[in-house]
Amino acid sequence: MDSSHVRAARAPAARALAKLSATDIIDGYRRKAFTPRDVVDDVIAALEATDAACNVVVTPMYEQARTEADRITAAMHAGETLGALAGVPVTIKDLVFVAGVPAYGGAPLNASFVPQVDAAVVAALKASGAIITCKTTTCESGYKLTADSPVTGTTRNPWNLRHTSGGSSGGAAAAVAAGCGPIAIGTDGVGSIRVPSSFCGVFGLKPTFGLVPRSPGFSPPSWASLAHTGPMTRTVTDAALVLEVIAGYDLRDPASLPVSRRNFDARPSPLSGLRISASVDFGYAAVSPAVRAAFADAVGVLGSCGAAISEDGPALDPGILEHTLKPIAFTEQAAAVADKSFDHLAGSESEYRDVVRDGRAFSGTDYIEAGYRRGQVRNAFLKLFERVDALVTPTVAVTAFEAGRLGVGTVDGVAVDPHLGWSPFSWPINLAGLPAATVPCGFDSDGLPIGLQIIAPWLDEPTIFRIAAAFEQAHPWAGFWPQFNGGA
Repeated sequence: MDSSHVRAARAPAARALAKLSATDIIDGYRRKAFTPRDVVDDVIAALEATDAACNVVVTPMYEQARTEADRITAAMHAGETLGALAGVPVTIKDLVFVAGVPAYGGAPLNASFVPQVDAAVVAALKASGAIITCKTTTCESGYKLTADSPVTGTTRNPWNLRHTSGGSSGGAAAAVAAGCGPIAIGTDGVGSIRVPSSFCGVFGLKPTFGLVPRSPGFSPPSWASLAHTGPMTRTVTDAALVLEVIAGYDLRDPASLPVSRRNFDARPSPLSGLRISASVDFGYAAVSPAVRAAFADAVGVLGSCGAAISEDGPALDPGILEHTLKPIAFTEQAAAVADKSFDHLAGSESEYRDVVRDGRAFSGTDYIEAGYRRGQVRNAFLKLFERVDALVTPTVAVTAFEAGRLGVGTVDGVAVDPHLGWSPFSWPINLAGLPAATVPCGFDSDGLPIGLQIIAPWLDEPTIFRIAAAFEQAHPWAGFWPQFNGGA
């Protein structure tokens, strides 16, 4: 990883415990080097400093976290058997329910909403002994790929405070990037785990649709057939550890897959025998020169790890955004507030109201026809995976743009849809329900991170972990840290 343009430092001394990986925290507990209370206090200090600079926290849960840390510390001293993530701090995106804690979801409509039930993922984390420290920022109802909202304001990128963190899991990504604990839980309907992870330089995984249950607490039911829940971490191993905890069947979620629990191996190994397709643009997408260059370098790294690289890709319709995604995604967004008039949405962003208006304008026939075209997207990936084991693309076509904007209207001189057109590699994967991850693969000339997206066949998260672990070993990123006022 070229550090010549990166405003970063290695091995930061301040808040060192908050910057440890989950596996290092767990190892430290085994060695009795520190306690959960030590770690949680460090993480809270890091969250407070990062929130002051970047605006990442919606609802702090610091006193609850300290109490839980003391309980687990005592249990460790007593020699009790504890869960896989005992004493490890975790943040939760504000679209995901934590019982007794407000879930604004970035929406003025939810100003007084406090769920009384944990989402399945939160229940699993609590059962594993993980300590929830806060709820993190999101845009309104997850409708866009930044984390700005009328409830919490603008979330900024720790690599450059003038730029966006991406979204909608932007608070989650920025907090992990800045060293506010090793694990965040995000959601991804059109790229909302992968885009901010790419913009903030962390690892983010969108599992196969249905592998991680969403019910009974995920609000609102926008992106109903598109949204996934998954981990955002600094290391591949941490993400594998988290996925082992949160994946599983839950009858309350009609999309939940009845698959048995699995262990995921994130140990690096050669990629010999693995066939990887590389597509820089899906054959039609506009991509910035900096992203193209970083992608080419990343593909070279995968080849040096032993993978057989081919230039291939799914045969997608260039009109997929307008003809397939929007009739589905916008209709599902509108359905989430079907009982609300535009007077009720007066406090919402104008762009959110535009999405709802457009969603209401689509007919049932439009939605069903888009579903047929969605099947063609799935078939395109089915055919691709007959030829290769995995597909890699850029994660996003651009690096993080100025904070406070919906998006960018041009990429490399080509006009694109400012809402979703600059992220052409993320939402087709949601349409297909495939697993995908983003790994940091470089920086642009302004020191902003760039991501490499790894896509595998359905339920083949092990291949993603295998590729990501090999890339991480060959092209390490976890030692780079953003520097900002109040940061490391």
